[in-house]
Amino acid sequence: MSGIAVVLLLLTAALVFVFALLAAAAAGKLARLDGAGYPAALTRAAAAFASVLTLAAVLIGALAQHL
Repeated sequence: MSGIAVVLLLLTAALVFVFALLAAAAAGKLARLDGAGYPAALTRAAAAFASVLTLAAVLIGALAQHL
């Protein structure tokens, strides 16, 4: 694997991680605005974070089969 490919892989992983954090923060904030307690909001945020990472892994796996 060339150096550029490694850099692109790391940048893509960082971008997916940032999007997952943003989705988790938005889910937690929306849950709090809806009146949920802190434990429920944290649970929703964690579920959103895990969902984004799972979706990214599934998409990468599906795209890797076609390359």
